Amino acid sequence: MRIKVSGMKIAVTALAASLAVAGLAGCSSDSADAPAEAGATVSTMFGDVEVPANPQRVVALGWSDAETALALGTQPVGVADWMAFGGKGVGPWIADEFTTDPKILGTMDLSVEDVIALEPDLILWTRSDNTQATYDKLSAIAPTVGPPPGLTTAYGTTVEQQTELVAEALGKEAEGKALLVGLDAKFDAAIAANPAFAGKTAAVGAYSSDGYGAYVPGDARADFMTRLGFTIPTAITEKATGNFYIPVANENLNLFDADLTVLFPIFLDSSAFANDPLLRAIPSAQQGHLLILDDPALVNAFSSGSVPGLTYAIDNAVPKFASTLGA
Repeated sequence: MRIKVSGMKIAVTALAASLAVAGLAGCSSDSADAPAEAGATVSTMFGDVEVPANPQRVVALGWSDAETALALGTQPVGVADWMAFGGKGVGPWIADEFTTDPKILGTMDLSVEDVIALEPDLILWTRSDNTQATYDKLSAIAPTVGPPPGLTTAYGTTVEQQTELVAEALGKEAEGKALLVGLDAKFDAAIAANPAFAGKTAAVGAYSSDGYGAYVPGDARADFMTRLGFTIPTAITEKATGNFYIPVANENLNLFDADLTVLFPIFLDSSAFANDPLLRAIPSAQQGHLLILDDPALVNAFSSGSVPGLTYAIDNAVPKFASTLGA
């Protein structure tokens, strides 16, 4: 059985859930059962989720859930490799935290059997397509922590929300707060070093086999730019429809015009579009304010929406933004 993710047709017609029956220990006049360690109750868009204390077999299916768990000191046994890192399914900035290689799971086409075989006691699905049907299939296997309450954008869980959800589920809320404090400090330092970013517009997009697309507020890449002081052009934001990006037709590439335009390839080489005459004709490109990111590690860090990935992106992408903007 497989779950088709994001698009999205559910190919699962049934799921058999096995029930483990616990034996009852005999009572003794001189002994008593020790109280069970309390787990966590995590609020999600699908309702409250009861998570067992100290989960040991965590399966990380949401975008960057694995990186977040690793940053908190928990090694997932299964990882959905959303950005096609290969290897351990996470970015090079965090991969060494694994001491045992995880099982790499599907993303758009997820095998239920593969998840069941890992015998998870917790499934992380905090940044996802937000579909009830997929959540129902996953939560029949193990407690599943989905996106936060009130989220309306697919894959729109912020780095703060993801870190807080995963930390709460793992019983590591203090560690989660520390991660976010550290990320705030990195952003604050970048903002202080680049005051020229404030009030400037920045358009962020990608080129794939489907053509061009622009990211909208609520997506990690757009939010990264606004966090630095940029604003996303109104021409892009007014076309947002609840997804994390909008398609951009070749005849509409002027949507990317901004004080800074940042584009990168998805599963292609940048040569597929870097010299596109229509792209090179937009005003920001004509003025030298078009930045094409072609380093896969940097592109993935910029796209990760995780504390470790964004930290890497601040260190390595922000100087490129400043140089291209002429700040």
